[in-house]
Amino acid sequence: MRYILLLFIGLLTGIFSGFLGLGGGLILIPILIYIFKMTQHQAQGTSLAMMIPPIGILAFLEYYKMGHIDLKIALFIAIGFLFGGFVGGYIAQYVPDYSLRKIFGFFLLIVAINMILT
Repeated sequence: MRYILLLFIGLLTGIFSGFLGLGGGLILIPILIYIFKMTQHQAQGTSLAMMIPPIGILAFLEYYKMGHIDLKIALFIAIGFLFGGFVGGYIAQYVPDYSLRKIFGFFLLIVAINMILT
């Protein structure tokens, strides 16, 4: 049953990602924390591990077919993300779980308020 739930969560995360361009973090991390009782570090690490295979390839192809992707920009962002992900992952290991969760939630709140008001 747990694996079926995990597949459903992956499906839900994929739908939101493909529909709104959201990363797994917005949907997946809160689910892993509140339903699966993971720590903030475990949830973030699991979310990052999920992105290693080419999970976004099908959503990418749909956007690409419609001409909604700038490959040059995506490539440069991906290169930056590669190194930025390493640095961010390294730093996160030294931030207490409680603080990391608060930072994550505060970031989501600021983004949400900005998106609603502008």
